[in-house]
Amino acid sequence: MKSKNSLKTRIYEIIFEADTPAGKSFDVFLLLIILLSVAVVLLESVPKIEQQYGPQLHLAEWIITIIFTLEYIIRIGVVLKPSRYIFSFYGIIDFLAVIPTYLALVFAGAQGLIIIRALRFFRIFRIFKLTRYTTEGATIIKALKASKTKISVFLFAVLTIVLIIGTVMYLIEGGDSGFTSIPKGIYWAIVTLTTVGYGDIAPATALGQLLASCVMILGYAIIAVPTGIITAEFSQAKRKSITTQVCPHCMKEGHETDAVFCKFCGEKLNE
Repeated sequence: MKSKNSLKTRIYEIIFEADTPAGKSFDVFLLLIILLSVAVVLLESVPKIEQQYGPQLHLAEWIITIIFTLEYIIRIGVVLKPSRYIFSFYGIIDFLAVIPTYLALVFAGAQGLIIIRALRFFRIFRIFKLTRYTTEGATIIKALKASKTKISVFLFAVLTIVLIIGTVMYLIEGGDSGFTSIPKGIYWAIVTLTTVGYGDIAPATALGQLLASCVMILGYAIIAVPTGIITAEFSQAKRKSITTQVCPHCMKEGHETDAVFCKFCGEKLNE
């Protein structure tokens, strides 16, 4: 176990935790860099801006890439098990955030320009890093995980309703109104139930319109269900104080303030 006062431990706490002033400052700095990098990607996709400010945008991209490269290397250096971080979700995102710029140096030539331009858009993955630096991120993720079973049951019920409604509408309307098959009826049911309403197909008979009216009203009720489930779980998660502490062994977060051992792998957390 690393010494609490060691430089490596200090760097680890700054990079992977946001409960200290230094950690919060580091997170704010990275947030600004991430937002700047996303802005550069967006501006580079505008031909007029690219033509006028191309060199400046490319320079900014290289500065940002170097910063993220150093961050990526430091993260690998301070964790106990580098492979756990490298192949974790955020480790992969960090890798995808820096690699396209370096690949642009390898793929040279006119034919490779199209490939390079496509690869450069992988930099948009940096925006996923935003969730790591928000204090409430762990609480939101925990609420979503806690509600996944209820949401799954809810989605299964919705799919069943959609299947039944689509079949019934196919039998009522038939091909004359555009309901040429049961899948087409299911498509209409999904569009109507979610209150999207493209209007590409619509019932023409009185019975079909009556069913459509019921589906529209049902759609408003169904939309509120997952919102209520997640809100309830979020309120429950908020009652438990969650820290931004990351387990040095499995690289997972979402631990309570009084936790001594990781609830995912059982290893001891940094004190």
